[in-house]
Amino acid sequence: MATAAKKKTTKKTTKKITKPRARTLLVVESPSKAKIIGKYLGSSYKVIASVGHVRDLPKSRLAVDVDNHFEPEYINIRGKGPTIRELKKEAASAKRVLLATDPDREGEAISWHIAHLLGIDPTSECRIEFNEINKEAVKEALKHPRAINMGLVDAQQARRVLDRLVGYQISPLLWKKVRRGLSAGRVQSAALKIICDRETEILNFIPEEYWNIFADFGGGFKAQVAKRSGKKIHIPDGEAAAKVKIELQENPYHVEKVIRKDKKTNPYPPFTTSTLQQDASIKLNFPTRRTMQVAQQLYEGVDIKGMGSRGLVTYIRTDSVRVAEGARSQAHEFIEANMGKEYIGSGKFTNKKNKDIQDAHEAIRPSDVTLDPEMLKESLTPEQYKLYRLIWQRFVASQMAPAVSDTVSVAIKNGKYELKASGSTPKFDGWKKIYPASSGENGMNIPALEEGEELQAQDVITEQKFTTPPPRFTEASLVKTLEELNIGRPSTYATIITTLGTRRYIKKEKKSLMPTQLGFDVTKILSEYFSDIVDAQFTAQMEDNLDSVELQKLPWKNTIDGFYGNFRKELDRADAEVERIEQEVVLSDEVCELCGKPMAIKEGRFGQFLACTGYPECTNTKAIVIPTGVKCPKCGKEIVQKRSRKGRIFYGCSGYPDCDVVFWNKPIDRTCPKCGSLLMENTTKKYRYKCSSSECDYREE
Repeated sequence: MATAAKKKTTKKTTKKITKPRARTLLVVESPSKAKIIGKYLGSSYKVIASVGHVRDLPKSRLAVDVDNHFEPEYINIRGKGPTIRELKKEAASAKRVLLATDPDREGEAISWHIAHLLGIDPTSECRIEFNEINKEAVKEALKHPRAINMGLVDAQQARRVLDRLVGYQISPLLWKKVRRGLSAGRVQSAALKIICDRETEILNFIPEEYWNIFADFGGGFKAQVAKRSGKKIHIPDGEAAAKVKIELQENPYHVEKVIRKDKKTNPYPPFTTSTLQQDASIKLNFPTRRTMQVAQQLYEGVDIKGMGSRGLVTYIRTDSVRVAEGARSQAHEFIEANMGKEYIGSGKFTNKKNKDIQDAHEAIRPSDVTLDPEMLKESLTPEQYKLYRLIWQRFVASQMAPAVSDTVSVAIKNGKYELKASGSTPKFDGWKKIYPASSGENGMNIPALEEGEELQAQDVITEQKFTTPPPRFTEASLVKTLEELNIGRPSTYATIITTLGTRRYIKKEKKSLMPTQLGFDVTKILSEYFSDIVDAQFTAQMEDNLDSVELQKLPWKNTIDGFYGNFRKELDRADAEVERIEQEVVLSDEVCELCGKPMAIKEGRFGQFLACTGYPECTNTKAIVIPTGVKCPKCGKEIVQKRSRKGRIFYGCSGYPDCDVVFWNKPIDRTCPKCGSLLMENTTKKYRYKCSSSECDYREE
């Protein structure tokens, strides 16, 4: 009998797939940096961004306990809740947490605050740092974890508390005595006084006449009268100049001395934060704030075609001109391969200030010098390309040999007068082959001369001159002055200049920075009642104190204590004595269409505007319209200058909203010979005018 086959049953099981646990959590500041570093490290690391600070002093109150030795009252920053929750969640499931925030005081403080939130012992080896973002630098940093540097943290805390005590206690005084919305700052106010003092010097300047006298020997060879009877000559007026001219014509000219020698001009050191801001302002016309924004992008990483994402420059907040030996060697190999061995220089530079502080980081340089700017042009925005090229050129030039010039100096005798001439011609271009710097060469053609040789002057030229006042500050020259005076840190200069403009303390005309009346008023109060706050020497000494805190030579709360006692007395005296400054009301020719009262010109965040003098009963405001004298091509009404909500100037038809014609460049009263559209001014130096039509390529020099 056949037995029935036993049916085999199988139980279906499903294997639970679990996400592998990240062995190490790495915390950086920016999401773009997290993305790039995550690719370098692979699945054994989880890389997330804190997106800057996670804890800080609250904005709504002073939050510094002045009665408890200036203890700061930190809170979690509003809006950072999701970030903090993610940090805690990832840290709970990680075997190890490493903090890789930026390698400076601010970055160290961020790591310290994150360690507090995550319950990490700051003395444990939880901190790593790298000066450039590439796989080699990051992996090398992972081999050298360290404890959080409390010197750096305390220096940041001291600066933060100092700035909070000054800003949050002087600003309300300015609101009460001048107008609401104003602010004062420990470094900001010192910078404002420098600008105001320069403007006062210019306003009080009285030009003085003086004359220069040259003997013209022909062929482009001239010599200037320099001495009389062995002393430097000063010729005050035309009468004195005429007398000198007569005396020169009465005596022969003899060559007294000829000095020919080679002059070496050494290359500039690689960029620091300050010199980068200065050069980008001068050469690229970048505001300091824009320079730092673009430099940050280059540091954090850019997608390069065929190479992936990578950081292109080293850390951008540095006072050091030091260059790592590996970077120097790579640069010298590049120079030899592309320009020749004779172009290699020493490439070594010395920091002028506090070596212990500055040597923490290298100078700003390309992460890989073989990445020529032209190779990356298609992958970069125009601004990124220009700034990277400037950094690359400056660094390569810094590693090149000195430039050499043939120089000739001639002393010519005429009776009791001594005349001088000098000329210089390039002999070896050296570093100037690659870096766009002014040559400084004198193109005067000095013939071959022998000592004792008699010369015949074709003419004696007298030239009237007047002394000129010192120039107004530009962003570049202000940055240079702040650094020379040791006021603030280069990483804060962009914020300082932006704040002064936002508060309407200064205005920019072309490139010049000029104080407004409001800036003068605020500086007057601060100079009279808070002399330390606006004093350059005091501010510089405070920077030195902060450096001492960083080196753990001075407790940070002692720095605050030494400042606050006198400051508190000044604050009380100012509150009692300062009289309210009424801002001058400047009336316009316009009348309010709502109530009939005159309209006054007021200063706002984005410039001047019209406001009804009937305020607060009438709150009517409107933009100031500046006529251009150009007729709208669409409706015939006048084109006027306007300002957008973000403060940008543009040009639009006065018939708006019925007519929507608008230009970003200033139109002129001429039409394009090619298409008949209006011509407008061009913003670049290459062309003066261009056609306003986007479909027409007409340009005019």
